[in-house]
Amino acid sequence: MSTLHLDAEALYRDLVGGVRGLLQADAALVGIWSGGAWLAERLQQDLKLAGEHGVISSALHRDDFDKRGMSSGTGQTKLPFEIEGRHIVLIDDVLYTGRTTRAVINELFDFGRPASVTLAVLVDRGGRELPIHPAYSAARIALPAERRLSLARGNDGRFSFNIEEGD
Repeated sequence: MSTLHLDAEALYRDLVGGVRGLLQADAALVGIWSGGAWLAERLQQDLKLAGEHGVISSALHRDDFDKRGMSSGTGQTKLPFEIEGRHIVLIDDVLYTGRTTRAVINELFDFGRPASVTLAVLVDRGGRELPIHPAYSAARIALPAERRLSLARGNDGRFSFNIEEGD
């Protein structure tokens, strides 16, 4: 089996430039819990954006809620700004089937109707089950369905990836 090596810090630097190009006046960053939230937090600082970033959870709108329930590893939505009429840049670490993205868009609309929602991801691994496509991805990779790719954040704030066998 070949080893896949992804430099999360190098991809993050690419993501900074990609997100900078997506920002409109009055845009707000919203990170999908947890890896996307970590990225949004650091992007907010590195892009020197005013205010706070938001964090959004997919827990209440997942289509597999009956199987997963409210897992203890799921964060809560925190949107410290008005959503109505706002340009939202949705940030995630890994895009795969599109189901998490669909769920967080439903959650986002529970708080108002944004002017636009633009998706930026660190890694797009393909395998889409829904018609969801990022406006920007720092990398596109192919990974077998049974493997799981997730972002990790060290105590020093630096990013890395974990690649594991699936459930």
